[in-house]
Amino acid sequence: MLPQKVSKFVNDARLAYKALNGVFLVYKPPQIKFNKMRETIIQNLCTDLNAMEGRPQMKYVAIEGPTNKQRKVIIRDSFADHILVIGPRYQPEDFRLSATNIMHSDVSGILVCGINDGNRWIHRMRESRCLRFYIVKGQLGQATDNYFYTGKIVEKATYAHVRRGHLDKLCSSMQSSHQRKMFEICGVDIQSQAAYELALKGPIRPLDRNIPMVYVIKCIDFSPPEFTLEIVCTNEYDMYLKTIIHELGMQLRSCATCTQICCTQDGLFHKKYALLSKHWTLKEIVNSIKMCREMIEQNPNILNQENPALEEPTSDTRNFMYE
Repeated sequence: MLPQKVSKFVNDARLAYKALNGVFLVYKPPQIKFNKMRETIIQNLCTDLNAMEGRPQMKYVAIEGPTNKQRKVIIRDSFADHILVIGPRYQPEDFRLSATNIMHSDVSGILVCGINDGNRWIHRMRESRCLRFYIVKGQLGQATDNYFYTGKIVEKATYAHVRRGHLDKLCSSMQSSHQRKMFEICGVDIQSQAAYELALKGPIRPLDRNIPMVYVIKCIDFSPPEFTLEIVCTNEYDMYLKTIIHELGMQLRSCATCTQICCTQDGLFHKKYALLSKHWTLKEIVNSIKMCREMIEQNPNILNQENPALEEPTSDTRNFMYE
């Protein structure tokens, strides 16, 4: 059940804290670890909430006066509940934040995060294994020990013989091999009627979360020695994407190193609506939660996948994503 909507301006920290239950989108910059980004978001939320009007100070009953006369009952503020004694009302321990994909520091792009009760949605999104769209850039002529440009160069080679057609042919071959692998995992012969019926349903999700699957890989820019690939996949991780660039360099009888990995879309969520680091504030996060709620209400299959086929978004959401 979705939490109650909040659609008005408030200055009460208690109401604002109740609104922090759901899913929101952030843009993770490169060379920043996920834990550091998580700490920054939570600290910003604590700062904004503590700047608002908090709950009133607790009271206590005091009975004063001499014992041989009528005593007075006085209600006073409890110093044991004073901010200067116990600290700010909202602490980092009051927030639970997770993401559908724990990105490596080398990877940037959109990150779907869940806060407090929204963590249950994040778990269900992980189980649905939606597609992710990546822009991966590589550089021909050199190879490093960690397959990324930040590593130590261990090999150099010429690349003057590489043409755009060679790269397109290899990408098509790699995409075809992954499509055959998808049917093999399902235990279906690619030449059978069952394989045809599965293909009509669209992309099939692998049952094992540890098996990466590439659905689309194509070259969208080729300016030697640099080139750019668009990759649509699921169950991926940073080293797997870096390895694709490395293998392409070897197949081209040269060598290549990955220079950038950027996630542009996670399921139905596009990076256009992700919050930049300067927008990691209470107001912007609450607005993002409201936007994501509307998308989930229009596409409940994000949380409940009833069949192995990856369902398409509704027409309204598709226009909302790519406008």
